[in-house]
Amino acid sequence: MSTQPSRRVVVTGLGAICNVGHNSLDIWQAMRQARPAMRPIERFQGERWAVKFGGEVVDWDGTDRLERGELKRLDRFTMLGLYAAVEAVQDCGIDFSKEDPFRCGVVIGSGVGGVNTIEEYIEKMHVKGPDRVTPFLVPRLMVNACSGNVSIRYGLKGPNSAPATACASAANAIGDAFQLIQDGDADVMVTGGAEAAMTPLCMAGFMVMRALSTRNDDPNHASRPFDHDRDGFVLAEGAGILVIEELEHAKKRGARIYCELLGFGSSGDAGHITAPDPEGIGAARCMVLALKDAGLKPEQIDYINAHGTSTPLGDAAEVMAIKSVFGEHAKKLAISSTKGVTGHTLGASGGIESMAVVRTIAEQVIPPTANLDHPDFDLDFVPNHERKGTIRYALNNSFGFGGHNVTLVFGRYPN
Repeated sequence: MSTQPSRRVVVTGLGAICNVGHNSLDIWQAMRQARPAMRPIERFQGERWAVKFGGEVVDWDGTDRLERGELKRLDRFTMLGLYAAVEAVQDCGIDFSKEDPFRCGVVIGSGVGGVNTIEEYIEKMHVKGPDRVTPFLVPRLMVNACSGNVSIRYGLKGPNSAPATACASAANAIGDAFQLIQDGDADVMVTGGAEAAMTPLCMAGFMVMRALSTRNDDPNHASRPFDHDRDGFVLAEGAGILVIEELEHAKKRGARIYCELLGFGSSGDAGHITAPDPEGIGAARCMVLALKDAGLKPEQIDYINAHGTSTPLGDAAEVMAIKSVFGEHAKKLAISSTKGVTGHTLGASGGIESMAVVRTIAEQVIPPTANLDHPDFDLDFVPNHERKGTIRYALNNSFGFGGHNVTLVFGRYPN
């Protein structure tokens, strides 16, 4: 018997921005073509920086969708998130002025929030004094700043929150929003994640942790999930936002439905603050819970968008988790990590990758794992070239420091 609740949830809007595109369609095309765009970092360079590149959003000021005065009051992570949210709202075609504002809400996560603001104003305060700190300091640096600004822009007075579960933040946000609609607390939710942690302090922190690739002479081949020659992740920035909606509400307003959101599972490793459980026990647990929530069996899944960051420990743990959940079916699954193209956008990654899963199902095309030249594992990671196929149900995995694990399940909706 199905465990599905009566209120079904569908995806009706997509928005995203990252190093390979300023909208979700451009990013999707780069993913399909396995086309990374990593660049040398110009803001901080020198002999003591072991890592000199990343996935920065360049040639962008946001003014094609946002007001210049508005942007001045925001940290970069909120700029990126709000920008992607505007795309998602436009894409879903909803007119929020005609909706009950108390039935529409926002859940947008971030791993570190306004860290650009923190670093900039610590320096200014020490050099020029505390009275030179901007009055917008606190509202800029808050982790919930993006979620708050999106709700203000559209007058959304329903549930509003901002999970901060490191690299699982966006997927966590989407799962929370999904449950709010399932439970009858909202009809429409704007949800996902935003991150802009390519700052000197964050970069240095990951660098001394030796979590980052040091392939400075070949940045576009540095992020190589599940490849034998992977040496760490590539730090990137961006945002990925979905509009999700109760099915009957979407049908009533004639919305275009991309696919259905079916399940959400989460778990904790309770082991190490940065390293994953080496056997992937927590990651497996959240996949099992998500499948149960969706009312699906493992053999019904056709595709997994893996967390796969390109770190030796993380990729290996995820493979062990997938094998433990799917058994023999693991070898029949198509699996890929789109971080080979985008790098790792930390708390935004689950939003950008959920957008990719939604388009995978809608277009029946699997994006490849870029730079997978020497597979280190015996599963089907769809190396370097897109693949057409029948994708009925798909998972998106997101795992974060602190031992946070989240899996989302999406499925075809018969338009």
